[in-house]
Amino acid sequence: MRMIGLIGGMSWESSAEYYRILNQGVRDRLGPTASARCLLWSFDFAEIEALQHLGDWDALGNRLVDAAQRLEAGGAEGLLICTNTMHRLAAQVEAAVEMPLLHIADPTAERIKAAGFTTVGLLGTAFTMEQAFYKDRLAERHGLRVLVPDIADRAVVHRVIYEELVAGKVIADSRAAYRAIIQRLVAAGAEAVILGCTEIMLLIGAEDSPVPVFDTTALHAAAAVDWILAAPNDSHGKAKV
Repeated sequence: MRMIGLIGGMSWESSAEYYRILNQGVRDRLGPTASARCLLWSFDFAEIEALQHLGDWDALGNRLVDAAQRLEAGGAEGLLICTNTMHRLAAQVEAAVEMPLLHIADPTAERIKAAGFTTVGLLGTAFTMEQAFYKDRLAERHGLRVLVPDIADRAVVHRVIYEELVAGKVIADSRAAYRAIIQRLVAAGAEAVILGCTEIMLLIGAEDSPVPVFDTTALHAAAAVDWILAAPNDSHGKAKV
């Protein structure tokens, strides 16, 4: 079993889900006493959130690189960044370490394509919905057409993430608001919806959408289970970012 390094704490609510899914997946595959070999670097999200909203991506990149290097020095053989938004810095992090990075968008896109969908709605932080780093990967590497909510709906999605979900608050009115936003994405042509923030799965599930939803947290962690349990020679060098 290979050791995976997790850069988490962004927020710890979703990092806890990563830890649960990783260990459940290994136990299901290897037996009732088995668990995942993993290292977790957990940030104080208050510091990360402040830098995000200041737009200080250089400082954020330095912090992620430091975390990745410390995980590698501690014995990690592969890396997860346990948040969609911070994949804005994925290439910088990957360049700073020798171990492969498992990018969060890829297992999600592969599952969407396997289901036969080509047009997807994307929910996430404003950074993920509005900046190019995530949408372009889905479009250019995987051939998906990506729709995002309008500016008012993006503000609602972002606010709920930062004011509620990262604090573990699951509010019925916010679920209703997300359901309405999903309905509008479907009306615009979305065949499926990506839950492109690792906390959204706390609020929204399959029952909240008229089209399939793809939870990046679950799919990323499941892909990590496959990687952990694969023979070392199944992976040749770094994963591409």
